[in-house]
Amino acid sequence: MIKLKFLKRKNPNDLTAPEKYYAAAISEGSIDLKRLAEKIAYQSTLTPGDCYNVLSALEKNIIEELRDGRIVRLGELGTFRLSVSSQGSDSLENTHSGMVKKARILFRPALGLRKMLKNLDYRKVQVA
Repeated sequence: MIKLKFLKRKNPNDLTAPEKYYAAAISEGSIDLKRLAEKIAYQSTLTPGDCYNVLSALEKNIIEELRDGRIVRLGELGTFRLSVSSQGSDSLENTHSGMVKKARILFRPALGLRKMLKNLDYRKVQVA
Protein backbone atom coordinates (compact mmCIF):
# COMPACT_ATOMS: atom_id res chain seq x y z
CA MET A 1 0.00 0.00 0.00
CA ILE A 2 1.45 3.34 -1.07
CA LYS A 3 0.58 6.19 1.29
CA LEU A 4 -0.19 9.55 -0.30
CA LYS A 5 -0.14 13.12 0.88
CA PHE A 6 -1.49 16.00 -1.18
CA LEU A 7 0.56 19.17 -1.55
CA LYS A 8 -0.49 22.52 -2.97
CA ARG A 9 1.71 23.37 -5.95
CA LYS A 10 1.83 25.55 -9.00
CA ASN A 11 1.14 24.05 -12.41
CA PRO A 12 4.62 23.78 -13.99
CA ASN A 13 3.06 24.26 -17.45
CA ASP A 14 1.24 27.46 -16.41
CA LEU A 15 2.83 29.30 -13.48
CA THR A 16 0.06 31.92 -13.55
CA ALA A 17 -2.70 29.34 -12.97
CA PRO A 18 -4.07 28.92 -9.45
CA GLU A 19 -2.31 26.38 -7.29
CA LYS A 20 -3.83 22.89 -7.06
CA TYR A 21 -3.31 19.92 -4.79
CA TYR A 22 -1.16 17.16 -6.26
CA ALA A 23 -0.49 13.67 -4.88
CA ALA A 24 2.96 12.83 -3.51
CA ALA A 25 4.03 9.36 -2.36
CA ILE A 26 5.15 9.02 1.23
CA SER A 27 8.23 6.82 1.60
CA GLU A 28 8.10 4.20 4.33
CA GLY A 29 11.80 4.33 5.11
CA SER A 30 14.60 2.69 3.20
CA ILE A 31 16.54 -0.55 3.09
CA ASP A 32 20.31 -0.96 2.76
CA LEU A 33 22.47 -3.74 1.32
CA LYS A 34 22.94 -5.41 4.70
CA ARG A 35 19.20 -5.72 5.32
CA LEU A 36 18.58 -6.87 1.73
CA ALA A 37 21.24 -9.55 2.24
CA GLU A 38 19.50 -10.70 5.41
CA LYS A 39 16.14 -10.92 3.64
CA ILE A 40 17.62 -12.86 0.71
CA ALA A 41 19.44 -15.22 3.08
CA TYR A 42 16.16 -15.96 4.86
CA GLN A 43 14.61 -16.83 1.46
CA SER A 44 17.48 -19.06 0.36
CA THR A 45 20.12 -21.47 1.62
CA LEU A 46 22.83 -18.80 1.61
CA THR A 47 24.20 -17.01 4.65
CA PRO A 48 23.61 -13.28 5.14
CA GLY A 49 27.36 -12.75 4.62
CA ASP A 50 27.32 -14.61 1.31
CA CYS A 51 24.33 -12.59 0.13
CA TYR A 52 25.94 -9.31 1.22
CA ASN A 53 29.13 -10.19 -0.67
CA VAL A 54 27.14 -10.94 -3.84
CA LEU A 55 25.12 -7.71 -3.59
CA SER A 56 28.25 -5.70 -2.90
CA ALA A 57 29.98 -7.27 -5.92
CA LEU A 58 26.88 -6.55 -8.04
CA GLU A 59 26.99 -2.90 -7.00
CA LYS A 60 30.71 -2.64 -7.80
CA ASN A 61 30.33 -4.37 -11.17
CA ILE A 62 27.36 -2.25 -12.25
CA ILE A 63 29.43 0.87 -11.59
CA GLU A 64 32.43 -0.53 -13.49
CA GLU A 65 30.35 -1.64 -16.48
CA LEU A 66 28.61 1.74 -16.73
CA ARG A 67 31.98 3.49 -16.45
CA ASP A 68 33.18 1.36 -19.40
CA GLY A 69 30.19 2.46 -21.47
CA ARG A 70 28.17 -0.73 -21.30
CA ILE A 71 24.42 -1.09 -20.82
CA VAL A 72 23.63 -3.16 -17.73
CA ARG A 73 20.53 -5.37 -17.98
CA LEU A 74 19.21 -6.72 -14.68
CA GLY A 75 16.52 -9.18 -15.72
CA GLU A 76 13.04 -8.27 -14.52
CA LEU A 77 14.36 -5.14 -12.78
CA GLY A 78 15.44 -3.19 -15.83
CA THR A 79 18.30 -1.59 -17.68
CA PHE A 80 20.87 1.01 -16.63
CA ARG A 81 22.75 3.09 -19.18
CA LEU A 82 24.71 6.33 -19.35
CA SER A 83 23.54 9.45 -21.12
CA VAL A 84 25.36 12.75 -21.61
CA SER A 85 24.36 16.37 -22.17
CA SER A 86 26.66 18.58 -24.20
CA GLN A 87 27.05 21.96 -25.80
CA GLY A 88 26.06 22.14 -29.43
CA SER A 89 28.34 22.83 -32.39
CA ASP A 90 27.61 24.12 -35.88
CA SER A 91 30.03 21.67 -37.47
CA LEU A 92 31.26 18.15 -36.81
CA GLU A 93 34.88 19.32 -37.18
CA ASN A 94 34.52 21.62 -34.16
CA THR A 95 33.22 18.95 -31.78
CA HIS A 96 35.31 17.57 -28.92
CA SER A 97 34.83 15.65 -25.68
CA GLY A 98 35.21 18.85 -23.64
CA MET A 99 31.74 19.85 -24.85
CA VAL A 100 30.13 17.34 -22.47
CA LYS A 101 28.41 19.26 -19.66
CA LYS A 102 27.25 16.36 -17.52
CA ALA A 103 26.59 12.65 -17.49
CA ARG A 104 23.68 10.88 -15.87
CA ILE A 105 22.44 7.35 -15.41
CA LEU A 106 19.15 6.39 -17.02
CA PHE A 107 17.09 3.51 -15.69
CA ARG A 108 14.45 1.83 -17.82
CA PRO A 109 12.26 -0.55 -15.83
CA ALA A 110 11.67 -4.00 -17.29
CA LEU A 111 8.29 -5.65 -17.69
CA GLY A 112 8.26 -6.99 -14.12
CA LEU A 113 8.59 -3.52 -12.59
CA ARG A 114 6.20 -1.93 -15.10
CA LYS A 115 3.56 -4.53 -14.17
CA MET A 116 4.12 -3.80 -10.48
CA LEU A 117 3.54 -0.08 -11.11
CA LYS A 118 0.18 -0.81 -12.76
CA ASN A 119 -1.02 -2.80 -9.75
CA LEU A 120 -0.17 -0.51 -6.82
CA ASP A 121 -2.74 0.27 -4.13
CA TYR A 122 -2.94 3.83 -2.82
CA ARG A 123 -4.29 5.30 0.41
CA LYS A 124 -4.58 8.95 1.40
CA VAL A 125 -3.20 9.69 4.86
CA GLN A 126 -3.39 12.78 7.04
CA VAL A 127 -0.08 14.58 7.38
CA ALA A 128 0.52 16.95 10.26
